[in-house]
Amino acid sequence: MFDNFGFFFPRILEGLPQTVYATLGGIALTIVLALVAGLAMLSRLRVVRFVARVYVEAFRGTSEVVQLFWIYLVVPILVGFQVVPLAAGIAVLGLNHGAYGAEIVRGAVQSVPKAQVEGAVALNFTPAQRLRRVVLPQAFVEMLPPFNNLFIQLLKSTALLFFINVPEMTRQVEVLRPNFGESLATMYGIILVLYLLLAIVITGVMRWLERAAARRLGRRPPSRTSALAKVSAGGVG
Repeated sequence: MFDNFGFFFPRILEGLPQTVYATLGGIALTIVLALVAGLAMLSRLRVVRFVARVYVEAFRGTSEVVQLFWIYLVVPILVGFQVVPLAAGIAVLGLNHGAYGAEIVRGAVQSVPKAQVEGAVALNFTPAQRLRRVVLPQAFVEMLPPFNNLFIQLLKSTALLFFINVPEMTRQVEVLRPNFGESLATMYGIILVLYLLLAIVITGVMRWLERAAARRLGRRPPSRTSALAKVSAGGVG
């Protein structure tokens, strides 16, 4: 069933760096956009809330594939220069998942007990100090489980980049498939395992961050069962 493994594995593995670059770049952009948009949706200024909401709903409500083609094919026509395929892919991954992440940030910030914020006000903290010293450290712990799920979803979305010829793992398989149709089980089996291993790495890092953040706040690190429950509850479809 899994014939020619030694032939296919190194060729598919050539796409691993591009998959990792897209994932890391997308995660970095997702974090920035999620924090900015999530906090903007809680702003006292209506225009700021409106702009943030338009961004979130636009990218959550439209197809990620269409967004990819728009950034890669349409934007160059509008601005007059070609976008590098990997850069276009990272931009779409970050913009799309940043919209979902914004809701995670908003919900986590709103979950911080009001008494904590009122105590910071009583201590004459400025709004920036309240956010940095009181709200975000507590909200950060609540964000991590759903962000873990979001980042794994982002990893899986990197497979869409084969549509714009980014030589990531899925693209490597699609290049091989026409000439080796009898070995589909081997090729797709390899890529399934590679995606699974990358997802396990992301989960491991995020669980470590969650435990570290909980200890910093003096909380008991969550058990494995509660952590899995939180991740399941924070699923992104």
